[in-house]
Amino acid sequence: MAVVSLMLFVESLQVTIRAAMRQDEESHNLLMPLTETILEAVVNKSLVKSIQDIIDDDGSVKDTASPELRRYREQVQSLESRLCQLMDRLIRNSDSEASLSEVSIVNGRCCIKVTGDKSLSFDGLLLSSGSDAGSMIEPIVAVPLNDELQGARALVARAELDALSKLTDKILLELDNIQILLQETITLDKVTARAKYSIAYDGTLPDLYLPKFEHETVNTATDWPVSATSSAQLPKKPWKVFIPNAFHPLLLQQHQENLRRIKKDVASATAEIRRRRIYGQDIAEEDQLASDLDSMKNRVSKLERNHPIPVDFMIGEETTVLVITGPNTGGKTISLKTVGLASLMAKIGLYILASEPVKIPWFDAVYADIGDEQSLTQSLSTFSGHLKQIGAIRAQSTSQSLVLLDEVGAGTNPLEGAALGMSLLESFAEAGSFLTLATTHHGELKTLKYSNDSFENACVEFDEENLKPTFRILWGIPGRSNAINIAERLGLPLDIIESARHLLGTAGAEINALIMDMEKFKQEYDEQLQQAQHYLMQSRELHNNLEVAQKNVMDHTIAQRKRKSRVVSEYAVMARSIIHKKFQQFRESAIAQRVLEEERAVEKAKSERVKGPEPSSTSAIKMAQNTNSSMATEANDEDGGIPEVGDLVYVPKLKNQATVVKIDSSKNEVQIQAGMMKLKLKLKDVVIQKRRISR
Repeated sequence: MAVVSLMLFVESLQVTIRAAMRQDEESHNLLMPLTETILEAVVNKSLVKSIQDIIDDDGSVKDTASPELRRYREQVQSLESRLCQLMDRLIRNSDSEASLSEVSIVNGRCCIKVTGDKSLSFDGLLLSSGSDAGSMIEPIVAVPLNDELQGARALVARAELDALSKLTDKILLELDNIQILLQETITLDKVTARAKYSIAYDGTLPDLYLPKFEHETVNTATDWPVSATSSAQLPKKPWKVFIPNAFHPLLLQQHQENLRRIKKDVASATAEIRRRRIYGQDIAEEDQLASDLDSMKNRVSKLERNHPIPVDFMIGEETTVLVITGPNTGGKTISLKTVGLASLMAKIGLYILASEPVKIPWFDAVYADIGDEQSLTQSLSTFSGHLKQIGAIRAQSTSQSLVLLDEVGAGTNPLEGAALGMSLLESFAEAGSFLTLATTHHGELKTLKYSNDSFENACVEFDEENLKPTFRILWGIPGRSNAINIAERLGLPLDIIESARHLLGTAGAEINALIMDMEKFKQEYDEQLQQAQHYLMQSRELHNNLEVAQKNVMDHTIAQRKRKSRVVSEYAVMARSIIHKKFQQFRESAIAQRVLEEERAVEKAKSERVKGPEPSSTSAIKMAQNTNSSMATEANDEDGGIPEVGDLVYVPKLKNQATVVKIDSSKNEVQIQAGMMKLKLKLKDVVIQKRRISR
């Protein structure tokens, strides 16, 4: 069934991946390298069907696995039914005064459990007996049925084994394909787990580079494609490691899980109080729940305030060994672990739990000597255990390795431990790892920076007023001793404090005072840097807002221009349409006016002809028209009456000459042009005056 689940899951996964790849080209390019193998895999559906036909969901073999299995199981059911009926009849026929009897199964054989000393009404075989448990008796009449039942069960087991063997042979043929499907599914599952983890904890994509190409690939702040909110945090210098606001993954996970659990408890308590109020249940208990709810809300507020404190790791490319000093429980060791875990997380494809940008080398290995290596079985003390571990690290580390050393030189005489620690760190700086991070309490190790440029100092900050560490790292500053000051604040007698300071010497006191001044200067610098970053972010935000406003103004101007142009074009089209209509109306009215004038002239001529001939201009015009008409008729008769394109014709209705532009013989129409005006007329309405001379 696990094989079936795997194959069905792969089939569903293929459908999901193909659907995601069809969304856009970017999704296709991202998914193809990871999913190419699993997309090409072929799921054997016939094998899936064979398994589902034989194996039930609970893992048992189905009756349909084979005809023999069905027949044997029916035989078993029949025998069990007959045995139950037989046992029931024997118990009912036994003496009513006998002790309690019941049917039991012993080694697969059906028998009767009897308690008491009374005799039974049937013969049987005593299988077991006891004063408390009673006697197990197999009735003689049930022995043949029990034997037959045992045989039938053996046949069932053999038939099941045959069905499973055949199924196993089929799976064996697909074993290589199944293993490929499993491995590819595991690979995708790991990728998905890394992605979900990185998203859940808001990780940052690290900029990885190979240590051996350090000088070629180290980027400065001006080269990095950082966001507007993060570029201000990156000073303009080359870095070997740059991890701002780095969290230890386990601390952050523990904090978020605790916060999530308490918030869930708050929600549950709130719902319970609401439910009790609705149903009017015990008010006193409701008051207790309300008190518990207030307490949980206070815990939520406290957890939200006490968020894990991140550390900044900014190590220049010239640094090979970083020495971190400071008080116990100040965060030195967890800082080492944070860097080591960040390096390993980057190598396996996890985002770094830090702010942008993150720059980290691709270390070939991470070696750590952290914790107490004391071993009674190997006769190793704390000091010996550390030395053995450091010796192995020194032998195995390369120029591309990260080495983490906690409490170098501890566990022995302070002077000898300091000398040995200085020698070890100098050896790592000269021909050891690519980067070594070491914590120590020895003040002598702080001086290595001033004699070797490969060293850098850092310390964990300590709040003397509250007598507790702040878990912040101060870079470039060696840690100072706080023991005497802490003792003074805790109320140790003043004479003891003064004696301790006298024994420490004035030189040590002056160094501590100098370090204190450096710490104050560093704090002021950090505050001013944060303020400058804040102003820079504000100025960039204002600049972005200004660019957006400028773009909006330009877009609005362009839109207004386009709108005005569109309106002008629409009005121009409307104007042309109106002019065209007016011209058409004018032309039609002019033609109608001329036709009307001609009709009036004809009517007038008729009326004058009835009255008598009078020498007048109207009669002269009429005579001229008749003359022209007769001449045109004669011309039309001579040439067939059909003008040609280009001929000069006379239009009586217009009382004007025009040129033939087009002739449509099928409709007996002609198109003429008189000046700027074009008209369509019937052939009978024009008179040919002058034909075009053909060459």
